[in-house]
Amino acid sequence: MTTATLSIDLNAVAANWQALNEMTGCDTGAVIKANAYGLGIDRVAPVLAAQGARKFFVAVAEEGVALRRVLGPGPAINVFAGHMPGDADMIRSAALTPMINSVDQLIAHVETLPGHRFGIQLNSGMNRLGMDPAEWSALRDIALAQNPTLIISHLACADEPNHPMNARQLKTFRDMTDGLNVPRSLAATGGILLGRDYHFDMTRPGIGLYGGLPFVDAQPVVTLDVPVIQVREVSTGHPVGYGCAWTAPRPSQVATIAAGYADGLIRALGNGATLTHEGRRLPVIGRVSMDLITVDVTSLAEVPEHLQLIGGHQSVDTVAGFAGTIGYEVLTALGSRYDRVYVE
Repeated sequence: MTTATLSIDLNAVAANWQALNEMTGCDTGAVIKANAYGLGIDRVAPVLAAQGARKFFVAVAEEGVALRRVLGPGPAINVFAGHMPGDADMIRSAALTPMINSVDQLIAHVETLPGHRFGIQLNSGMNRLGMDPAEWSALRDIALAQNPTLIISHLACADEPNHPMNARQLKTFRDMTDGLNVPRSLAATGGILLGRDYHFDMTRPGIGLYGGLPFVDAQPVVTLDVPVIQVREVSTGHPVGYGCAWTAPRPSQVATIAAGYADGLIRALGNGATLTHEGRRLPVIGRVSMDLITVDVTSLAEVPEHLQLIGGHQSVDTVAGFAGTIGYEVLTALGSRYDRVYVE
């Protein structure tokens, strides 16, 4: 096959959920937005449900509808975007639980779907989604009278354990919610690692399930092996690729492999990135193009049929570092052309 092979280890996803679940003394959900961070809700969600996850989180109602088709009735599917205009039919038909972010959303939800489940999202300092403290104070008694199922907020700097924002947000969240008889959730993967003070009644791991930082002990989930299309000899002083961005400093062997930015391997990877073969790092040379990447394989006695970008020798976060980005972007950008192989 010419397309690269993206192997997704579902056993590793299960093990990562169990490991994060064991760190807490509360319920553990699962964030499965963006098609399970690009890895496929149809395969990932049933594995998490089988491990014991009964509360799932998606970004928007459309994702919730797709997830309900996979999971069937029973598990709670919470929608971070809340109740947006036009969402009522999807929320009703798929039994979704919107996380209400504002007074306007609460009014819309109660008027269009009276008695339907909902949660509340509060802004504890990240200033992205959720009700501000003043708004919540004015609305709290009205909202609580409608029996919300969950109150959540989100940490801005949980990946940095010593960042003062963590303690600041924890205090704000407690000030807004202490004494309320409603389950609470503040911690995603990074928050779980901050300790029990951040766990409350439920945690909602995301990136850690899929092998990404800050969960350094996560089992790797993704392996990406890319076919070599052609190997050529390039003489000293001869260029490779668009813009002649790399010139051979010595007689070189250059492998052209079958992946590029159309496959989610963003152009910023470029010079400085490496692929591997049996642990040996092989530098990317020249520019990443739409369908092709060129790699210096001069150090190999024999060039294999495939080179590996992500796997046992280079994590998704290592590859993200090559491009000056984060593992989340690399995972969710992985394209549709890959031959996806699920290991279970």
